[in-house]
Amino acid sequence: MAPVDPHSFTDSSHPFATHVSLSLYFDFDSSTIHGSALLSFPTPHSGPIYLDTRSLSISSVIDPETLVPLPFSLSSVADPIKGQNFTVFLSNQSSFLVAFSTSPSSSALQWLSPVQTFNKTFPFVYTQCQAIHARSVFPCQDTPAARLCYTACLNVPNQLTAVMSARHIERRPPASGEAAMVCDDALWCAQGRMVEEFTMEQPIPPYLFAFAVGELGFRDVGPRTRVYAESVPAVLDAAAKEFAGTEDMIEQGEKLFGPYEWERFDLLVLPPSFPYGGMENPRMVFLTPTVIKGDASGAQVVAHELAHSWTGNLITNKTNEDFWLNEGFTTYAERRIVEVVQGEEKAALNTGIGWRNLNEEMERFNDNMEFTKLKTKQEGVDPDDIYSRIPYEKGFQFLWRIERQIGRPAFDDFLKKYIASFKFQSIDTDMFLNFLKANVPGIETEIDLVLWTEGTGIPPDAFEPVSNTYAKIVSLAKEFIHGRMLRDDEVSNWHGQEWELYLENLPKSVEASQVAALNAHYKLAESKNYDVKVAFLQLCISSGCKEYFSEVEKTLKEVGRMKYLRPLYTALVKDSGKEEAKILAKRVFGEARECYHPIAQGVVESIFSKHM
Repeated sequence: MAPVDPHSFTDSSHPFATHVSLSLYFDFDSSTIHGSALLSFPTPHSGPIYLDTRSLSISSVIDPETLVPLPFSLSSVADPIKGQNFTVFLSNQSSFLVAFSTSPSSSALQWLSPVQTFNKTFPFVYTQCQAIHARSVFPCQDTPAARLCYTACLNVPNQLTAVMSARHIERRPPASGEAAMVCDDALWCAQGRMVEEFTMEQPIPPYLFAFAVGELGFRDVGPRTRVYAESVPAVLDAAAKEFAGTEDMIEQGEKLFGPYEWERFDLLVLPPSFPYGGMENPRMVFLTPTVIKGDASGAQVVAHELAHSWTGNLITNKTNEDFWLNEGFTTYAERRIVEVVQGEEKAALNTGIGWRNLNEEMERFNDNMEFTKLKTKQEGVDPDDIYSRIPYEKGFQFLWRIERQIGRPAFDDFLKKYIASFKFQSIDTDMFLNFLKANVPGIETEIDLVLWTEGTGIPPDAFEPVSNTYAKIVSLAKEFIHGRMLRDDEVSNWHGQEWELYLENLPKSVEASQVAALNAHYKLAESKNYDVKVAFLQLCISSGCKEYFSEVEKTLKEVGRMKYLRPLYTALVKDSGKEEAKILAKRVFGEARECYHPIAQGVVESIFSKHM
């Protein structure tokens, strides 16, 4: 037949697995996982089943009932985006057991040595499976069109703790013979080891599979929220304080969007190399430590990941070509939660910043406008390469346009019905539009739905938000070029968002002396808020203020979040006249590369290939 997804080998004529049982043995010395995966299908199947793999070694496939080996093949040449097609040939089987090992170069896994962690004592490993990296952890139909439940037994050194985006069942010693499935020497595998057992009973797409293993502690911050991090009291205490209001956000989300279906909403603060601000893994959101800002403003990232509990995790885009269904809805839902919890002006400020981001991203893709659409074509395109704020902000604008057309009460009713109708399903843009037209009769005569979803650029009926705070900050930034410095009373109530917005709106032609004067008064280069610090360092690079290059280097070596790596490396290398900056970028990347997650490594390498 045909693939169900441009980023997967999964065939539309083959059944989807509905459950996988995983046994994973973590070998920190070799940075590999030895594992077995029992994949189960709803009915017996005869013929081939195509699975996705990347950098996996397959040692055997057997029928779990008869223990008879099953024939299989692995494509000899790896597709640069999809990896290798792993084909298992079935004869009326409804399940099969695969024994495999990961590679140290797994694109989903980052293995950290003790010196790369906060506690500097024990190693650490964690996953980042979005967008198409679950296939480098275990063989699967790695498409969001396929949803499956799972159980997992993680065999780890007894000094370490494992957590997952699943319900924890127990921590126990390995059972007799249990390790033999994944390790030749079962006795050796059992010594000094513990097994952490988990289950995920709700069907999820593979990109939401997640675990972390390290020396972990926790703090309870609510009846269904626990904050995990490395066992460093300062980190745990700061995280608990930053996210103390999480339960209030969950309750507000339930009022807006319906019941919270995942039982718990725990948070894991990862080491600094985590490449994203947050990842919405169900039951356990993964967070970068850079969201701990000391003023509770990091809770906005938590609001976004919480909103995914309804829009993204509960209802999922069928493929990455409809990514806006995850992120546009979640950005809308996030701002509704923020509006209730932190006030209308804060939500309006977020919307204003989003509008600016949307316009900047449109410029980024002005040579390939396909990726300014909501409904995109991504055949032959790595979703990591085209990741941007467009699905978030243009998707938000589309939903906001519908809300303005029909009114908030009617739109709230529509949202609740949409979520209840499609929960635990994966859908595409056409399914959403058909549901919209069926439940809001005549909407297609009021709003050009095709222009919004298939058109390039920003539609003319998008709406630039009104925010008094936003307008005031932008006005102050424009005055800076004329030598007008900020007054202390004007910034006395500013937090990170306000400073970031101010710095990003300063003219790129600012003199180096002006930059130095700004820092002398407000110590922006020393800010503990990386959003502020990186925005200021970008200004330093563009103005040729080389005295701050040491701070640029320090920042690039201490964080791995792509929100900071992408603009700093781009600023260093994009101007052909700044050879000194390019040399710095190449040297720093060479020295820091192994501290970045594989996804972030690829992003920086693509920046270099484009500009150098």
